[in-house]
Amino acid sequence: MKNTSVLLRARIPEQRYRNAEQILDRLGMNPGDAVNLFLAQIELRKGLPFEVTLNPTGLITPDQQAQSWTEALGEY
Repeated sequence: MKNTSVLLRARIPEQRYRNAEQILDRLGMNPGDAVNLFLAQIELRKGLPFEVTLNPTGLITPDQQAQSWTEALGEY
């Protein structure tokens, strides 16, 4: 099977792109890599890799996160 690609264009705020580009650079990725990774996760999960809702739950505190990690992974 021939491996082909498509060109994807999107309009996004410039500052958001620049901020994301700096973060991705520190991760050793470029925006194209990130979009490809995002689309691969959609393909694997048969949906978005995060919840989209009009009723978001509140953020948990650092102590709650630590407790959750301890319960899942054991004491550090």
